Amino acid sequence: MVLSLAILALILAYLVGSIPSAVWAGRLFHGIDVREHGSGNAGATNTVRVLGWKTGIPVLIFDIFKGWLAASLPRFLDAAPDGSEQMMVLQIVCGMAAILGHVFPLFAGFRGGKGVATTFGVLLALQPWLTLACAGIFLTVLLISGYVSLASIISVIMFPVLLLTAFHTPSILFRIFAILVAIAVVVTHSKNISRLIRGEEKKFLKRKKS
Repeated sequence: MVLSLAILALILAYLVGSIPSAVWAGRLFHGIDVREHGSGNAGATNTVRVLGWKTGIPVLIFDIFKGWLAASLPRFLDAAPDGSEQMMVLQIVCGMAAILGHVFPLFAGFRGGKGVATTFGVLLALQPWLTLACAGIFLTVLLISGYVSLASIISVIMFPVLLLTAFHTPSILFRIFAILVAIAVVVTHSKNISRLIRGEEKKFLKRKKS
């Protein structure tokens, strides 16, 4: 492992994660701060609710991309032998730095989103097929229930479940990381869980009444 490259990758990963796409898109194209409206989160879901699909979809794509890019930086910089445990460690750490940057963005007063889309991008770089399978679970739950929060929680919980049962990986560290990611997403959605239980959570997709 090249220490200087590893440190550079870590710093860049946090800075990439700190790019507040929802905040900047809202201010640039609509003259508002999305954090002052809707749920108050600087994420794609709140952006769609407040600013519409034309702004929300690019925000979603960029937030996914920055997670993928951050987790891929160690490979791009050749900071460790490709396929080694050192490389996996660096990719996980850089992914966590990007997620931290999204939740606490340097460029937006440390007030960001919940990091689900960025987390998806990180996992996509580390375990693409399993991540795509969980994306399918997310879409299925979303279409059936209409709740983004419920879809996020269930799909992220299924990630370590499927990792430990169907998508085998030799890296124990990655298994631990997958479990910690699931726990973190559930914790950040604690208020959503409370609203779901009380029946007060707002649906993202609403079926039209016939």
